[in-house]
Parts: sequence; C-alpha cells; structure tokens
Amino acid sequence: MNFIEGAVLYVNKPQQWTSFDVVNKTRYMLCRSLRVKKIKVGHAGTLDPLATGVMILCTGKETKNIETYLHKDKEYVATIKLGATTPTFDLESDEDAQFPIEHIDREKVESVLRQLEGDIQQVPPMFSAIRVRGQRAYELARKNCDVALEPRSVHIEKIELLDFALPLIRIRVECSKGTYIRSLARDIGTALQTGAYLTDLQRTRVGDVTLSECVSIEQLQEIIEQEK
Repeated sequence: MNFIEGAVLYVNKPQQWTSFDVVNKTRYMLCRSLRVKKIKVGHAGTLDPLATGVMILCTGKETKNIETYLHKDKEYVATIKLGATTPTFDLESDEDAQFPIEHIDREKVESVLRQLEGDIQQVPPMFSAIRVRGQRAYELARKNCDVALEPRSVHIEKIELLDFALPLIRIRVECSKGTYIRSLARDIGTALQTGAYLTDLQRTRVGDVTLSECVSIEQLQEIIEQEK
C-alpha cells in the first residue's frame, strides 16, 4: 500500500474523537512511520464526536477523489430517547426540557417513521459545522447568537424500528448525503408530540463500505507499521 502515492482507508471512528482527530492521528502515524515531514490525508464525511463507525480516509493523490465518496448514501443505527430535549440534540449537552410519553406506543412510532421516509426538508442542528456568515454554526450557538438555519432537502430511503423500550427507541436509517440524524431525532420527537434526542449513533455503511470492513485506530497503526 503506497500511502504517499495514494491510498483509501476504512476506519471505525472511536467515540469522543472528532473526525479531524482521526485525520490528524493518521497523518502523524504516517509521517512518523514513513519518515516524511508531511503527507496529504483527508476524510470523506464528518461524524459527530459522540458518533462511531465508518470513516473513509484518503491519502496522497487519492484525496482528489474524496468528493466521490461524499455523495455516497449512508446507513446509521441510532438510539433515541423520547420525552426530553437537549440544545445539541444529543448527549453533548444536558436536558433542557421534559415532555410526556404516555401517549406513545410502537404503532405510533412506526407510523411517524414511515411519514419521514422519502424527500423531506430538514433544518440542520444549530450545533453543527455549517458555515453562517463565515463562522461555524456551533461557534455562533456557543456565543448564544440566534441564527436561523435554512431547511435543506434530504432523502430518507428507509427508516426501520429495531427496538422499542420507552423512553428509548433504536432505529436503522438509510439516507442521502447531508442528512443530520440528530435533526431526524428531533423531528421524530416533534411528530410524536414529545421531545427527543440522540443517545447513541453509529454509521454502519458509506456507499458499499460497511462497518465490518473498517479497522480500529490501533489496527490502522499496525497496518501502517507493516508497510514501512
């Protein structure tokens, strides 16, 4: 594997790591192992720090092909807590409101999930990396700036209810590029007339690349060392 010329790597992103952490760690390992001062490394699709799962990394000249991976469809498995909300739509912030869930049953959840399939308009989370007037939305949110993000068209190919155990539900989502699963969790809560936020998120597929093909950071280090 020629990392300098160009290689594509499939990594299982660890929880609490940012996507940039994975890129920076990979670049550091490559530079140290190959004894070079710099090497191009990029990723094809950001994952939130609390999310795990498929990340595609490109090195060298393969970074020119990142765009082709960005447009691939994605698959996620998400756990959502019903009956409460957080400002970030996940566990990065504390609950700020609680709502009743006694009226919710499995049939209602499955009905709402079916309604969210297809082409929908989705408002991204305020705590996201979207640029607003030259700044990241999350930077403005942390400054308590009130910024209205515009809805975006996304495609939800399929949502499957995997588990129902109130206040938690677990779903599998097949969706297009640009879909925010945190926003989907919020929208599910709204449709169920309650609150909702993500408690766990794993990206299980990007295009044809599945989680079973991905390596851990430790395994990636071993691969890099073997290619000296």
